[in-house]
Amino acid sequence: MARILLIEDSPTDRAVFTQWLERGGHQVLLATNAEDGLELARKQLPDLVLMDVVLPGMSGFQATRALSRDEATSKIPVLIVSTKSMETDRAWAMRQGAVDYVVKPPREEDLMARINQLVGAA
Repeated sequence: MARILLIEDSPTDRAVFTQWLERGGHQVLLATNAEDGLELARKQLPDLVLMDVVLPGMSGFQATRALSRDEATSKIPVLIVSTKSMETDRAWAMRQGAVDYVVKPPREEDLMARINQLVGAA
């Protein structure tokens, strides 16, 4: 299926999302902060990035903006998955270049359906 870069600092969320993605047949690349995630995205060119917002150092919003402005990674869709549930957060994420925004905790079926739609595996 797809190669998906998960940028998530929570060990629990990382484990859960990795399990869901692998069960869905996807290959998972992991980064625990935005800086490492950006480097991995440039090197590996994943099919999709699942991005947390609250990260150590650079935020997920800043990382999404960096990915969308970098010619090498601008075509990679970024799906934000965050505990930040305000409509302003969703709007800001989209302005930074995200293609979708999901509030944690998502239901597995809902998140996987969005991911599969974005990577063309639905």
